[in-house]
Amino acid sequence: MRVHRTTLRILAGAAGLSLALVAPAWGGPDPRPEADVPATLCAPAGVLRGAHVERAEVSLCAGSGTPMMALSAPATCSRGGTKVRHSCLTSGTWTARRAGATVASGTLPGSQPYPGPGAYDVTATVRVRSAPAGVDLRGTVRATLTLTAPKRAATHRVEVDRRTLRRGATTTLTYRVFRDSEAGDGSARFGLIGEEESGVRIGTADARCVNPLVGRHPSKARLTYAVDCALTDLQPGRPATVKVRVTLGSACSTVVSKLGYWMPRGQALYTGGMVQGPTVGCR
Repeated sequence: MRVHRTTLRILAGAAGLSLALVAPAWGGPDPRPEADVPATLCAPAGVLRGAHVERAEVSLCAGSGTPMMALSAPATCSRGGTKVRHSCLTSGTWTARRAGATVASGTLPGSQPYPGPGAYDVTATVRVRSAPAGVDLRGTVRATLTLTAPKRAATHRVEVDRRTLRRGATTTLTYRVFRDSEAGDGSARFGLIGEEESGVRIGTADARCVNPLVGRHPSKARLTYAVDCALTDLQPGRPATVKVRVTLGSACSTVVSKLGYWMPRGQALYTGGMVQGPTVGCR
């Protein structure tokens, strides 16, 4: 199967586009640097065929210019002998490699942290179904997508003072949550969670943190293997410190962490982000 190569080149708006197409006689190129704006790049990835003249032309699409790289596989479906125009449902899994190394993978459609600019060899194992029914095909498709948007500098990060828990012991973990960007505000939601089946217990005396409440009212049941912290005073140069106690029995458990934050942009609704924190292992 042929691999298609496509390059994403982004110009800075209509003004940049007009200058790129027609250079005015009275001036040189726009001295302002081009801005890489979020965009989606698609490339033909393959054609799936069935025994009854079913056909699905599949593309692979990647979004860049944001903290996440979104992968999707839109398809066009048809079936020989009919004039019905089919809508397509595409599902499956994907893997992206750069210079031979796997840098991201997931389900379709799905997103992973954007690894940065480069040529990505994307392979997807897909199932394409039509609506109305008539096409149901499976197969593997491939394309090379060259993304040019730079990887954005991280605005937030999480550190922890140790990376290993011990069975049959209580370990104190000290997390430091940083906001490194002047953009945004001091609000963030910090979460920790262990493996429920292990019996791990996570607790803290920090007033900003709670074990999450579960169940319908008036239930007072809480998850003992998770902690949720509301941070409101994050500032560049002033990280927040959160201490928790993790108690293990005879079974091991890792503890994963994540940080959700809001980057206000007027009254726009979806302006936040999520950072994967460190994972603490067990021995």
